[in-house]
Amino acid sequence: MYFGKKAVEEIPEADTMIWSCSNEDCNGWMRDNFAFEQEPLCVHCSSPMISSTKMLPLVVNDHPIKMLKRGTLI
Repeated sequence: MYFGKKAVEEIPEADTMIWSCSNEDCNGWMRDNFAFEQEPLCVHCSSPMISSTKMLPLVVNDHPIKMLKRGTLI
């Protein structure tokens, strides 16, 4: 028998739209497809957030409220 470590599966990553906190003293950010407002405020410090991109593991958010925001729910 072999009791070695299991092989770690690579998680695919992609350039992902995010919102980053505009406050230099705060490191808050969130994925765009998990934001409920068109222009969200930081949940940590309530500062405005800036749209940008970040290389992140792929995650799908198919929650009905988010789909309604994007206009994809019929």
